[in-house]
Amino acid sequence: MIKELIIDSSPNGTTIALLQDKQLVELHKEQVSNNYTVGDIYLGRIKKIMPGLNAAFVDVGYEKDAFLHYLDLGPQVQSLLKLAKQVRSGGYQSKLLDHFKLEGDINKGGKISELLSKNQLIPVQIAKEPISTKGPRLSSDISIAGRYVVLVPFSEVTSISKKIKSNTERNRLRKIVESIKPKHFGVIIRTVSEGKGVAELQKDLLDLISKWESFVTRLPSIDPGKKVLGEIDRTSTLLRDILNSDFQQISVNDNSMFNEVRSYVHEISPDLENIVRFHKNSMPIFEHYGVDKQIKSAFGKTVNLAGGAYLVIEHTEALHVIDVNSGNRTASKENQEENAYQVNKEAAKEIARQLRLRDMGGIVVIDFIDMHKPNNRKDLFDYLRSEMSHDRAKHTILPPSKFGLVQITRQRVRPEMNIVTVEVCPACNGTGTLRPTILLIDDIENNFNYILVEQNEKNITLSVHPYIEAYIKKGFISRQVKWYLKYNQWIKVKSNPAYQITEFRFFNGKDEEIKL
Repeated sequence: MIKELIIDSSPNGTTIALLQDKQLVELHKEQVSNNYTVGDIYLGRIKKIMPGLNAAFVDVGYEKDAFLHYLDLGPQVQSLLKLAKQVRSGGYQSKLLDHFKLEGDINKGGKISELLSKNQLIPVQIAKEPISTKGPRLSSDISIAGRYVVLVPFSEVTSISKKIKSNTERNRLRKIVESIKPKHFGVIIRTVSEGKGVAELQKDLLDLISKWESFVTRLPSIDPGKKVLGEIDRTSTLLRDILNSDFQQISVNDNSMFNEVRSYVHEISPDLENIVRFHKNSMPIFEHYGVDKQIKSAFGKTVNLAGGAYLVIEHTEALHVIDVNSGNRTASKENQEENAYQVNKEAAKEIARQLRLRDMGGIVVIDFIDMHKPNNRKDLFDYLRSEMSHDRAKHTILPPSKFGLVQITRQRVRPEMNIVTVEVCPACNGTGTLRPTILLIDDIENNFNYILVEQNEKNITLSVHPYIEAYIKKGFISRQVKWYLKYNQWIKVKSNPAYQITEFRFFNGKDEEIKL
């Protein structure tokens, strides 16, 4: 699997596209105005205790109070509160926890009113960015993430990623980390640590300890509601979490961003520094790499699949609904079960991609095409789980119900990626919308596959707007000539000035319109 990262930097923010084998699988946007990023640590002030919710609303400087539930306090919240109070009063001078006496773990079934009170100060970490009308979701179970390890204060536990299977390697990593980690700090060893040496792990751990010391140093002077320790930017976070030997290229269109990315890649993975390249082409970077076209085709309500099937994606307040349709896909009438199975597998792969691409979270309900054989339903479920295994967000997939519905819950920590994929109609001055012009030729060719190959029509004529006719016929090796070489028959193209710019129709040899 070949991966590429395309970074489009502008004064308004940064957009990052992750491509796998040239296909867009993730899209991330970081706005300049976004001050609340997952991982940021704030000094919050308790505004209101809600005993009925067993939660508190906390002021972290956002326009709406943030939400802190009892279950998100963390077992060692009393140690955190004690440290914050002592550090701010000057009663604790050390930056580490060597001389700090830990408090006992809190009761998992306790009440938040027993631990927190109004106007109390508490360090909190952003667990979910503000979404829709809601403020941030908080956690006081603080952790600081690095490239290879995650530092967890007020803990003694060393845990290892379940994706590292070798017992020998797990024991090796555990011994290394336990020999270098400071007292009263736990460590989570990440998957990318596999095969790494002592020097690399120690450097990463020392960087995290330095961040913790910065947090303790700033804590006495910081005002309530202000950021104490910030997470690195979205670009660096993405590189930290996913960069590996599969990456072939990282392209950046801004010189300042290019130097930052190159420097960061040199720091975390020096052997990959040379794959960072500055985009010098005059064409916009997303257009040059075909990202714009993929965005327009992937973010609409209807998502077309290669075989003629398509998905309809609906969003409601409570959940997301995805309907799988076979469309104009043709197959043997005697084997409808096999046809449904193939369409569902194709849809499952695209759905796994769509969830990552749009960063859809919460509850997702998928209506697959009905299948009657239990083996097929099981195979589809296993295939969907396999495709979803590449998703870094936590998720749970339930087996198909007897109605053919599959339910997925997926972690949501940021607002869903939502991109408008319709353009203002030039014929009606914005009173209507139409398919994006960037996809017009693709739409025409998809219909050719159906009309010429599957329906075996001959002597057809394509009728389009004059501008589109000129585009199709331009050049010595024109689009019309390419169609002749591909379909082995000449397709007539005529213009009709009454058509809208994206309108097209097909006619047979008798000049009768072919209805699609």
